Amino acid sequence: MSVDQTSWEAAVRYLFEDAYPYDATGPRRHEDWVLDVLAVMARAVPDPRGWAGLDDAAQSPEREGFPTYPFAVHPPEYVSQRLHEIDRASAENLLLALTDDCCTLSNLERFTESEAELRAMARTILGRYGDEATYHTNVNRPGHVTGTLDFTTPNWGYSPLSVYTEDYGLVVVTDTEVGLFWNFSDY
Repeated sequence: MSVDQTSWEAAVRYLFEDAYPYDATGPRRHEDWVLDVLAVMARAVPDPRGWAGLDDAAQSPEREGFPTYPFAVHPPEYVSQRLHEIDRASAENLLLALTDDCCTLSNLERFTESEAELRAMARTILGRYGDEATYHTNVNRPGHVTGTLDFTTPNWGYSPLSVYTEDYGLVVVTDTEVGLFWNFSDY
């Protein structure tokens, strides 16, 4: 699936504009892609294609002297232990669950579009990264098959990577790019 900049940016903006998102992509420069994830979290690298993501905390006063805000500063080992690989179908569901608080597919009820239309937007977002991408998350909602997430279960957890009480996200890794799609909540 070939995705153009306009379609990708529109899908990101539409799905996540009402969340508290950090959606950004950076270059993949290291064999250990977690190092590239940390660079994207720190806003230390630009989008390699020049495409616009979303960064609600970009102008936050808390960022003064704390460039990774709202992400906490962690060493690569800490981050890599908290991210586990999931399949593409779970990544699509996770993108839809990240559209609002609580990381649930019930978030889709707030949209006027059909679930099929919203899934098409999620596929557009993932399409940028191609068919060989791998998907990783800090969300723990294990499905019946290893590497899947089950959004029908009420029992779930996550491994926070931010200063907030809840954060959940998706990391997309290719040979050339690392994409982050994150949402934050503070209750």
